Amino acid sequence: MNLSDQKRISADRETVFQALLDPEVLKACVPGCEEMSGTPETGFEATVTQKVGPVKATFKGLVELSDINAPDSMTISGEGKGGAAGFAKGGAKVRLEADGGATILHYEVEAKVGGKLAQLGSRVIDGFAKKMADQFFSNFQEAVGQPEEELESANDAPVEGEKKKGWFRRLVS
Repeated sequence: MNLSDQKRISADRETVFQALLDPEVLKACVPGCEEMSGTPETGFEATVTQKVGPVKATFKGLVELSDINAPDSMTISGEGKGGAAGFAKGGAKVRLEADGGATILHYEVEAKVGGKLAQLGSRVIDGFAKKMADQFFSNFQEAVGQPEEELESANDAPVEGEKKKGWFRRLVS
């Protein structure tokens, strides 16, 4: 399965790039992520629970960053094993383009599965992979940037226990 798309993030390119290296941001953005640890240099270990069609599995795996060209681009690749459910592996080539005070994040995703997951059929797997990629980059867009109409209220204090949109950008500002 291959997919490419882009997201406009209302944050500068350096902020977006740094967020892609932050395990807390990645954990918050990966759907179903229960744990994320590590560093950009050594890679991240993650535990993700997902339901694909009738198969629910917990995947434990490693995410590596390569071809890092700060603050322009990088490749994110990972592989997870879900026990009897099989495995999933894939990657995303990410390119950041400055757009005034905002950043256009371009991504190309490739995903593969094996084991019981592969028996579900390509239509189910491709739909799931597309949904996961879209959800990750939408979550990332909300965590790092902020829609323009909300910029005026960016300094409002968040409700306790709630992360407002653009929380990462406010942390590094």
